[in-house]
Amino acid sequence: MYHPDLIRHPDSCPALVLNADYTPLSYYPLSLWPWQTAVKAVFLERVDIVDHYAREVRSPTSKMRLPSVIALRQYVRPSQHPAFTRFNLFLRDRFSCQYCGATSDLTFDHVVPRAQGGRTTWENVSTACAPCNLRKGGRTPQQARMALFEAPYRPTSWQLQEHGRSFPPNYLHESWRDWLYWDIPLEA
Repeated sequence: MYHPDLIRHPDSCPALVLNADYTPLSYYPLSLWPWQTAVKAVFLERVDIVDHYAREVRSPTSKMRLPSVIALRQYVRPSQHPAFTRFNLFLRDRFSCQYCGATSDLTFDHVVPRAQGGRTTWENVSTACAPCNLRKGGRTPQQARMALFEAPYRPTSWQLQEHGRSFPPNYLHESWRDWLYWDIPLEA
């Protein structure tokens, strides 16, 4: 019987990584390891295999079905507050300009401009599309007569994970269904 996993190149067989409590380490980006890292972790006894692909890899002395879902044996406590990065900022603001709602040509904007003493912190930076950022220039939103949809804030890791659940990746393997919580059809 034909099975699509059998013809997959191993490089297209990432393993979904779950924490020891069987929740994904991350939703966005989705916690995936390349097959080589997953197999190494299995042999080092750092993870348990929860599910696998039909695809096998072989060595001269053995063969193994590639893991599609693995769970860490030791719980990794997520940090309470994520690092301030461009990606995390965009995720906090749901990949949309906080002035007009645009979702393309995104930049980040200092609400209180650096020239006026503003700092690069969660509480002073918002996602802005390039046209809005240019229009605002070196002024505050009040000075530029531009309103923010949401005031900038320091998110928790949990808040970013919840936002990430709104942006499922383009590919989800069927074996991941029980561990992820998006209401979309999954590919096989």
